[in-house]
Amino acid sequence: MRYLIGLLMLLVPLIAMNAEIYKWTDEQGKVHFSDSKPATRSVEQVELKINSYTHVTYESSPSTFAGAVSKGAKSVIMYSTEWCTYCKKARRFFKAKGIAFTEYDIEKSTAAKRAYDKLGGRGVPVILIDKTRMNGFSEQGFLKLYEG
Repeated sequence: MRYLIGLLMLLVPLIAMNAEIYKWTDEQGKVHFSDSKPATRSVEQVELKINSYTHVTYESSPSTFAGAVSKGAKSVIMYSTEWCTYCKKARRFFKAKGIAFTEYDIEKSTAAKRAYDKLGGRGVPVILIDKTRMNGFSEQGFLKLYEG
C-alpha cells in the first residue's frame, strides 16, 4: 500500500506539469482557451504561472515596508488576490480572531501592485507583521509572529 501511495505521489506532479493550455481566435475575433488543440486553427501555447505561495517563509523587513509600527498594537498588512486560497484562509482567520488588518488586492489596485513589486513579491499572500514579512500563511506561524 505504501508503495502504491508513493508511486501516486510521484506521478501526480508529472501529470500536472504536462498539462498544456492553448489559445486561439475564431472568425468573430473571440479568444478561446482550451486544454486540447483544435485541428483547424493555428494556436498559441500559453505558459501558466501560478503566483501563490505553497509554503510559508519569514523575513525581517526593512523600515521601508508599508505600514507604520505603532506601540502596543501590531500592524498587519496583507497583499493578496481575490482567488488565492491562502489569502481567503488568512482573511477568515484574522476576522475570526478579531485581528485588525489592512488588505491590498494586487490585481485590483495599481498602487498595491507597485508596493508589492517594491517588496519583491513573488506570490500571495505577503503578510507584513510590524517588521516581519510572512510569505504564505499558516495560523500557527502567524500567531507565533503576532503574539511573540
